[in-house]
Amino acid sequence: MNLKEKIENYIPFDESEEKIKDYLLKWMNTFQDVLTRENEFGHFASSAFVVNKERTKMLVVYHNIYDAWIFPGGHADGEENLLAVAIREVEEETGLKTKVLDDSIFAISASPIIGHIKKGKYVPAHTHLDVVYLLEADDKKSLTFREDESKGVKWITFEEAVGNNIVDFIRPVHKRIIKKLNSKDY
Repeated sequence: MNLKEKIENYIPFDESEEKIKDYLLKWMNTFQDVLTRENEFGHFASSAFVVNKERTKMLVVYHNIYDAWIFPGGHADGEENLLAVAIREVEEETGLKTKVLDDSIFAISASPIIGHIKKGKYVPAHTHLDVVYLLEADDKKSLTFREDESKGVKWITFEEAVGNNIVDFIRPVHKRIIKKLNSKDY
């Protein structure tokens, strides 16, 4: 199943995800290239909501651009297998190996990315069309982080996941994912 079919088959958790699903599909129908940064208006990214075995904590990285905490993730960069992207990003950003709890899309979002400097070049404001997967990792393992992308990595409680230290536009996404996670048996 290709990415568009996966999104078409995704069952939104709530009204906001219904709107986001429509938005993602319209984007895919409007633009030919939605998987690479060549589309400067916006492109797909993949993130991981990484929980510990007890489902009491989640993993976050301190994002340099937003100067706040957010779940691990990154650009698709042409890769249509966004689950593979999420797994790779967690390992690159935190040093952790993960277990896939659900290989289907767990959540979706569309996030505003502010204009910023990356590798000495200006990147204009754009949208990240984000597909989120549910993964598990051992919260007792040591963590590492990439200084070029973040200032740290840590485990936080679900209460902290919606606090003021989280990237502002991600707080409602975290809240929705936690609610969904608590409504199912993972």
